[in-house]
Amino acid sequence: MPRYDITVIGRVQGVGFRYFVQTEAKQRNLTGWVKNEPDGSVRMEAQGKEDELSSFLRSLEKARYPASVEEVIPVTIDSESSEKKFSIRHD
Repeated sequence: MPRYDITVIGRVQGVGFRYFVQTEAKQRNLTGWVKNEPDGSVRMEAQGKEDELSSFLRSLEKARYPASVEEVIPVTIDSESSEKKFSIRHD
């Protein structure tokens, strides 16, 4: 199953973006996590079926106000077989 490490750049902190990401991921039965980065970006890992991941990436690009997405950068990484859900990390 494919897995991506995704960085989202723009106005994506302090606007509920992580909760939006979690909702979009759960709707597509993806596993992984999302967290804020010190540089103001949001980083996540998402794993699932390729068509669901493609739909998920498109949804990130179209996030609504007050979020403002400038760039979505997905990088393919190794999958994780033990993961069962998609969560918000606060680390």
